[in-house]
Amino acid sequence: MNVTGTIAALGVALLFAVALFAMTVGELQVAGFCFLSASLLIYLRERYLVD
Repeated sequence: MNVTGTIAALGVALLFAVALFAMTVGELQVAGFCFLSASLLIYLRERYLVD
């Protein structure tokens, strides 16, 4: 089991949850930053953490 890859995937899920919550309360800059961060984390996970 790849622990670092799993932690990164949980981080992505958390970032998406925060982004969706931020969108519902009108904090669009926070939501955009969370979506961007999640996208970068997905890229880094697929590029370096998953075999």
